[in-house]
Amino acid sequence: MSKVVSGADAALDGLQDGMTLMVGGFGLCGIPENLIAALVRKGVTGLTCISNNAGVDDFGLGLLLKKHQIKKMIASYVGENAEFERQLLSGELEVELTPQGTLAERCRAGGAGIPAFFTPTGFGTEAAEGKETREFDGKMYVMERWLRADFSLIKAWKGDTNGNLVYRHTARNFNPPMAMAGRITVAEVEHLVQPGELDPDQVHTPGIFVHRIFQGEAYEKRIEQRTVRKRA
Repeated sequence: MSKVVSGADAALDGLQDGMTLMVGGFGLCGIPENLIAALVRKGVTGLTCISNNAGVDDFGLGLLLKKHQIKKMIASYVGENAEFERQLLSGELEVELTPQGTLAERCRAGGAGIPAFFTPTGFGTEAAEGKETREFDGKMYVMERWLRADFSLIKAWKGDTNGNLVYRHTARNFNPPMAMAGRITVAEVEHLVQPGELDPDQVHTPGIFVHRIFQGEAYEKRIEQRTVRKRA
């Protein structure tokens, strides 16, 4: 069954103020640029956003922060966004910082239906404050809860009209587990193809997890930190 919608605005039908969103990507790599732009146009507020990072001041989730559309960020890295820092220090933005691997596993657990798990990461630090801890085989662990979302906003390289997705390189880090953990999962892709055109062995996210899909356009694909080797 085709899951294609006309574009980013149609893909966000039903998204309302106060909802929880998962937003895929790693840094600025593999972020759903068209869907983020549509969120800005839609003007929804009071959002809780779960993402690897908060974008930069004028790109990615930074665009939503600039418009004060995000109430709470659950993220693992936020070091490139001055507006994020300002809102955090002024008390305008609620922030839950989570170790990166723990964040990925919390998303995966949400998609797999596992409400909680134990991890050694963060024990004895502020990340464990207020959480249950337990000893297993002589080592201390912290209990972490799953993460799930009303909408998961996903970016893939290729997808077919049935919602099967293929990612490229670093974009595969957070998009696949987030795609599984959304009540409604929306995917924007660079190349939208017909069923049968994707090699089944190369599919990373099966279409059963995807509810809406469309072909994005005009991707900037910015580089967060450009590092080049000095010429001899």
